[in-house]
Amino acid sequence: MKALFSLAIGSLFLFSACHTKSTEIDYTDWSHYGGPVDGSRYSSLAQITGENVSKLEIAWTYKTGDATASSQIQCQPIVVNGLLYGSTPKLNVFALNAETGEEVWRFDPFEVLGGENSWAGTNRGVSYWEDGEDKRILFGAGNWLMAVNAETGEPILSFGDQGKVDLRKGLDTEREDFLIVANAPGVVYGDLLIIGMRLSEGLDAAPGHIRAYNIRTGRREWIFHTIPQEAEEGFDTWDAKHIKQIGGANNWAGMTVDQRRGIVFVPTGSATYDFWGGYRKGDNLYANSLIALNAQTGERIWHFQAVHHDVWDRDFPANPNLIRIQKNGKWIDAVAQISKQGMTYVFDRETGEPVWPIVETAVTQSEMPGEFSSATQPIPSLPDPYMAMVFDEKSILNLRPEWEADIRQQLDGAIYGDTWAPPHPEKPVVLFPGMDGGGEWGGAAFDPMTQTFFVNSNQIPWVIGMTPNADFENVGQSVYTNYCGNCHGLDRKGNPPTIPSLVEVKEKYTYDSLDLLLRKGRGAMPAFDHISLENRKVILEYLLDKAPAEGEKQEMEGGQSQLFPRYYMDGYKRLTTDDGLYGSNPPWGLLTAIDMNTGKKKWQVTLGEIDSLSAQGFAPTGTENYGGPVVTAGGVLFIAATKDEKIRAFNKQTGEILWEAKLPASGHATPAVYEMGGRQFIVIACGGGKGTKSGDTYVAFALPG
Repeated sequence: MKALFSLAIGSLFLFSACHTKSTEIDYTDWSHYGGPVDGSRYSSLAQITGENVSKLEIAWTYKTGDATASSQIQCQPIVVNGLLYGSTPKLNVFALNAETGEEVWRFDPFEVLGGENSWAGTNRGVSYWEDGEDKRILFGAGNWLMAVNAETGEPILSFGDQGKVDLRKGLDTEREDFLIVANAPGVVYGDLLIIGMRLSEGLDAAPGHIRAYNIRTGRREWIFHTIPQEAEEGFDTWDAKHIKQIGGANNWAGMTVDQRRGIVFVPTGSATYDFWGGYRKGDNLYANSLIALNAQTGERIWHFQAVHHDVWDRDFPANPNLIRIQKNGKWIDAVAQISKQGMTYVFDRETGEPVWPIVETAVTQSEMPGEFSSATQPIPSLPDPYMAMVFDEKSILNLRPEWEADIRQQLDGAIYGDTWAPPHPEKPVVLFPGMDGGGEWGGAAFDPMTQTFFVNSNQIPWVIGMTPNADFENVGQSVYTNYCGNCHGLDRKGNPPTIPSLVEVKEKYTYDSLDLLLRKGRGAMPAFDHISLENRKVILEYLLDKAPAEGEKQEMEGGQSQLFPRYYMDGYKRLTTDDGLYGSNPPWGLLTAIDMNTGKKKWQVTLGEIDSLSAQGFAPTGTENYGGPVVTAGGVLFIAATKDEKIRAFNKQTGEILWEAKLPASGHATPAVYEMGGRQFIVIACGGGKGTKSGDTYVAFALPG
């Protein structure tokens, strides 16, 4: 049996009086990522109720004006001192009058950074800090952490290097040419901003270490190595020969701080390469873990690893919720972490002791050459899963015979019916829950008055296929596969409309224009300016079907000494029909309420609708959904998230739909809830994307004034 959690007793000093803060949480506050300071996404405002929610109307809209054909807005706004702070598709940061939606200021970070960066990733929110008259907004723009005056939007030039800190530096590594994106806002503890980052998915990825920066100066104050260095705890869970060349184990989903205890809870993702781990023999701490760190020093207090030696890309996808529940008559201050695999892990905040047993369970072993899969995986006995846990025969789409025949043909020879089936060298494997969950980055909401947990989920099958590396016989294919193959596939066909095909790219681009696209990125495609000139040249020649010049030998940077996976996943692929319907029977989107005193489900309803299927009598189907719920004391839960471009209100006690409204684009974000001028507002960013049309609008709803 493996240890389910680990506690560093020496770290308990942090519960001393010097870190004690008020235990009271202001649930009218919406100044943090996740709303209140506990990340609960709960508001005690009760002006909007189940009885009057149907009267909601648009109070104001704010159009950012900078959407592109493939842009998104994933930002959950925060509200402080009458100002609403958010970000635009091109990562401008703004402040609005929270009552009227009028712009107070707007800041384009790339005017400071120089030039236009057409891709700097998504931005899911900003962080607020103040000390007297010194009020600051901190946010990520690509690989930069920046600070501006919260009242004027002017850069804080005393922060870092003229208002900015390069997150590629200070990772305790020899390299600094990494792809890094600060997509989730950092968390504030005292004068510290603690932050993670999104990284490359290949073996060129940076290590995902967690860092804390001094908010006044921009100086790095501490670092926690999520990929341990020699002599650090956890180092023996890796292959010592290759550990310095492994990246990932990063926090891209955000964090939550217990301000009274001085603990920051950090969920991490997979180590690279995601789907073939031959260079990382062992369990790979602290990948796929929930880590409790001393927020002041970065010292580990305890950790729990949810996936040992991950080969499924089962990152922890959202910041955790701090919850207070009652079990067997005893109140417990706990932390709850949702997962892509449709399960919730719940622990005592101070000790890391699971609230309900988590059992190491034998799982199917890998047949991939050179792979070292884990014999067991930890499965929580409770809370109940918030979606189906297996895709089997009865799950296959059968709404129409032709759709069923299509999916069955695709499944011929595939492995399915096993949640933990690892990638296979010859057969496709149905991954269910899929790579986008299950639970995803929108997170969960928790009602502290009723101890009810609310989480939305995707119930969609994906397919993993593995292909051997070209063993450097085709240098272009090897380099392309390492940097581009996960998304666009080894066949370069992509997954339209979300991920475009590259098969005919030579018909649309010249060498120079494609080089510019590769360096700058566009929409959801990252900028690959961190790739060496040599490797970029190899990729371009491969995509444009250009042979090397006569007498020129094509070589990748580093030659065969550079680590490249011996097997590649052949692209992020949902199991769908030719018509684009998901290969499982609906519902494809779910919203679930769980009683966290018992761990049992209270209700579960379908989330979202596909009009064309509803017209054929197949309603409700649910849709793929991105963005989370918020819950209020007025008895109402609000959520957008769905691909049908709607925001909905549900009765939090029963799951009954009370109201819905059409949005200008899909609200793939989490709403904000606040009161201003005597009115309660619900604000949602309508940025679209994810296979839907892009948008540029924030919409505020309120009862008639």
